[in-house]
Amino acid sequence: MAVIHHTVLKPTKLELLTSWLPSRPWYRGGAGGPELAKAGGFRLDDPEGEVGIEFLVTTDTSGPDPVSYLVPLTYRGAPLDGAEHALVGTMEHGVLGRRWAYDACHDPVAVARSAALLAGRAQAQDQNVSDAVDREVVVSRTGEGPASAATDFAAFTTADTEESTRLTTPRGATLHLHRVLRPAPDGPSPAPHGAIGHVTGTWRTPDGSRVRGMFAALYPA
Repeated sequence: MAVIHHTVLKPTKLELLTSWLPSRPWYRGGAGGPELAKAGGFRLDDPEGEVGIEFLVTTDTSGPDPVSYLVPLTYRGAPLDGAEHALVGTMEHGVLGRRWAYDACHDPVAVARSAALLAGRAQAQDQNVSDAVDREVVVSRTGEGPASAATDFAAFTTADTEESTRLTTPRGATLHLHRVLRPAPDGPSPAPHGAIGHVTGTWRTPDGSRVRGMFAALYPA
């Protein structure tokens, strides 16, 4: 169970992302740099209790239209070997001390837990409250496919597109993490074509409305 510490971070997560987001191929913000606000998200537990895993939704209002991004992050008490390219930055945590924040799409602990979520072996946790399931995160599966495909993610390669980050196993199963979020029409979210599992969640828009959209989808080999 992840323990949520309500404390001070220097710099804050949004301050780190303000510098990091413009370097991403899926960033859609204005030329002057992002203007970010927290819009939602959830957490996953690390069974070993070592790595913080957060799926942060942040909305950028720097461009002509607001854009909401899904930014999975991991927080570690020491650098992750071989992941220098995925480092978002370091922070001083008021309780835990120095923390290294990584793009979670390159962190094997976060990827394994994401696959476990899709396979039904993990539950989304509240972003702000310890030991509380987030009922707003909905996982849909088709048959037994997600369970078998999710076992492949002990090894994976990562590639960014203009819309998503794709994590592909040596056998060809692929997890698409939607980076640029779009509200779905009212009613149940249909499964993406060809997907054997998908995750939807909610976030707040700048006008205070709450919307739901696709966070991730799993495709078989």
